[in-house]
Amino acid sequence: MQNLTRAHSELYRRSPDEHYPTLDALWRHCQEQKEQSVDQWHAPVLMLPEVDNGRLTLRLDQEGNHHLNDWSFTQLCRFAEVSKDTLNKLAPQTAREVLRETMPGGTKPFQVLTLDNAVRSIHSASYTRLYNADLLSLAHEFAVDFRPPQEAAGGGTGLYCGEQDMFCFLIDPLGWTEIEGEAFAPGFFLWNSEVGRRTVGVQTFWFQAICQNHIVWDAVDVVEFSRKHTANVHDSMDAIRHIIENLVTKRDQRRDGFVKAIQNAMRAKLGNDAEEVLKALHKHGFSRTLAQQALDMAAEQGKFTIFALLDALTRLSSKIPNAGDRTEADAKAAGLLALAA
Repeated sequence: MQNLTRAHSELYRRSPDEHYPTLDALWRHCQEQKEQSVDQWHAPVLMLPEVDNGRLTLRLDQEGNHHLNDWSFTQLCRFAEVSKDTLNKLAPQTAREVLRETMPGGTKPFQVLTLDNAVRSIHSASYTRLYNADLLSLAHEFAVDFRPPQEAAGGGTGLYCGEQDMFCFLIDPLGWTEIEGEAFAPGFFLWNSEVGRRTVGVQTFWFQAICQNHIVWDAVDVVEFSRKHTANVHDSMDAIRHIIENLVTKRDQRRDGFVKAIQNAMRAKLGNDAEEVLKALHKHGFSRTLAQQALDMAAEQGKFTIFALLDALTRLSSKIPNAGDRTEADAKAAGLLALAA
């Protein structure tokens, strides 16, 4: 088992305006950004740094001045091969002259993503964009029963989108099932950046608990996939779809298997009489005292079925004061389900 901290890290780096309450709300925001954003291609010689009202801007050929956000400014500095920290210490007019002197020449165009009069990102021709809305549509289509986890400390929702990237944390709150005698539910993380800040990827898992800091505790069956935004990045949509579908399929299979095991346990008997039941429970590691108490409780219902004994043992274990002994007793009790398979 492992503890997953990806959602925990996202929680503490997101500002309140990056939080979204539902998957629908997050998707609508991303879809609006997709529809309103425009990909432009400009030769670097036609991308001129300017100063407008005391702020550094970028004139894009005949498109006029565009504001720079923190990420697009970072990219511009990278292409110009100048230190962002150094430019931030200069007066806007001086920074403009530095960038004009250091911007690459030539006619090979840059890919510039704009939204209204702002530059969202600047890339070379090798970058291939994958929109957040398209990725979230997969979750809409193939994970219909999944929801955000409980609200985290400070109001974190697990659903975030800022100017640099998107992150989505979903679980199936009704998908609990038994894996090797312990309760687990399915969940996954989905992430992307339309502006090249991070890879596109998914991580699916089965978890036992999620704390208020959005740490996923005791995860098993962890599957992760990620890909950079290169020419074949759209192929990742098929891979991510397949991974989410596998998670949903496994959930259904495990849930159906667990229901079948319970149904069998409600019919199958551990023995034909009290003596046989006591011997069977003792054989499976239960003390004679605990076995007798469970037998007495099951007898009150007039049943010696595996389910009746399992129910009795579970109720008895809840009264054990030591957590370690209680966990051990629960594991032994859950192991009785295997006898009904």
